[in-house]
Amino acid sequence: MLSAFRERLVRFFTAVGEATLLTLRAIWFLLRKPPKAEHLIKQLSYVGAETLPVVLVTSFFSGGVIVVETYSTFHRFSAEYLLGAVVAISMARELGPVLTALMVVARVGSAMTAQIGTMKITEQIDALRVLAVNPVRYLVSPRIFAAVVSLPLLTIVADVVGIFGGWFVAVKLFGVNEYLFWQKMRDIVEFYDFLGGLIKAAVFGLIIAAVSCYFGFATRGGAEGVGRATTASVVTSSMLILIVDYFLSALIY
Repeated sequence: MLSAFRERLVRFFTAVGEATLLTLRAIWFLLRKPPKAEHLIKQLSYVGAETLPVVLVTSFFSGGVIVVETYSTFHRFSAEYLLGAVVAISMARELGPVLTALMVVARVGSAMTAQIGTMKITEQIDALRVLAVNPVRYLVSPRIFAAVVSLPLLTIVADVVGIFGGWFVAVKLFGVNEYLFWQKMRDIVEFYDFLGGLIKAAVFGLIIAAVSCYFGFATRGGAEGVGRATTASVVTSSMLILIVDYFLSALIY
C-alpha cells in the first residue's frame, strides 16, 4: 500500500512538472517567437467572442439571485439601498471571475483538451514535428494568450451584466429606490474591487489553458483516452480555480 501511494505521488509531481514546463515553453514562444496573428485572433474569437452569450446569461441571473437571497435580510433593517453595493462587490470580487472561468472551462477547456488529444492519438502532432513546426508554439501558445486576454474581458462584461441583473430584480421587481441603489454603489464600491477580480481572471485563464493543453498532450489510449483526458481536464481546472481563488482573495483583499 505504501509503494502504491509513493507511485501515485511520483506520478502527481511528474505531471505537475511536465505541465509547468509546457506552460513556460509556451510563454517563452509568446515572448520570443510569437505565433502568427491569425492563429491568435482565431483563438481569441473562440475563447472570448463565442463564449460571450453563455457569460451574459449566467451573470445576469447571478446578479438577480444575489438580490433575491439578500433582500429579505436587508429589508428587516430597512437597508435595501445597500443592495447595489452588495451586488457590485460580489460580482467584482468573486462571482464575476469565478463563474466566468467555470463557464470557459466547461465550454472551451474541454474542447482544447479534446482537440489536442485527438491530434495526439491520430499522430497529427508527430506530423507537425516532421514538418518542422513546433507543436507547443503552434498549439499551446495561442491558446494561453487567448485565455489570459479573454478572461478579464469576459469578466468585465460579467460584472456589468450582473450588476444590471441585480438592478432589475431590486428596482423593477422589489421596488427598491433606484437613486439610492446606484448612489450607495458609487459610495461604497472601489475600483480596487474590480481590479482584483480582473487579476483573478487572468490567472484563471492561464490555469485553464495550461491544464487543458497539458491533458491534451498527455492523452493515451485512443478515443476512450480522449474522453478520460477531457474529463480529467475539466475536473482539475475547476478544482484549481476554486483553490487558487481562495489564495488570491487572501492576498489581494
